[in-house]
Amino acid sequence: MLGLKLATDPRWVNIVESNIEEILTDHAWCEQKAASNAISIVTYNSELEELVTEMLEIAREELEHFQMVHNIIKQRGLTLGRERKDHYVNELFKFMKKDGSRRDALCDRLLFSAMIEARSCERFKVLSENIQDQDLAKFYRDLMISEAGHYTTFLGFARKYQDNIDIDKRWKDWIEYEGSIITNYGKNETVHG
Repeated sequence: MLGLKLATDPRWVNIVESNIEEILTDHAWCEQKAASNAISIVTYNSELEELVTEMLEIAREELEHFQMVHNIIKQRGLTLGRERKDHYVNELFKFMKKDGSRRDALCDRLLFSAMIEARSCERFKVLSENIQDQDLAKFYRDLMISEAGHYTTFLGFARKYQDNIDIDKRWKDWIEYEGSIITNYGKNETVHG
């Protein structure tokens, strides 16, 4: 369904399990950034009522996920660490087109967002199927479903609002680009790392 070029090696979970506090902290901040991204899309596209409604719903869900991860951190006697840079997301950001119309920029921002959600969904699936901690396995299985919904929402809106862009071709370009950079990741106990 996701069409990603490279699957995450399940052995990545061994790295994650060596530092649960780190993956949870990173995950919490990923959820906060996802909520901020949805709000940013609203800010720049407030005239698109349907988009605003859906982005506000996604922002709410992402903040709920942030709270859920924070609750797990507290329940385990761990500490929410400082926000970290997400090098994977920063590399994806470089691929966004900087020219064209406002509508073109919106569509590329939606594809950028769909790409992040697709990889997060895939990583949560790998976690849910391979992590030894059964509570976290269930947690990540549930979040995987939510991320898949966000992925399809972003992709659907990119198709809806496209103007001069062949969205299917541009999405293939995104898939190819992501496939070229993901080979540098999967070596750290972070969601995208």
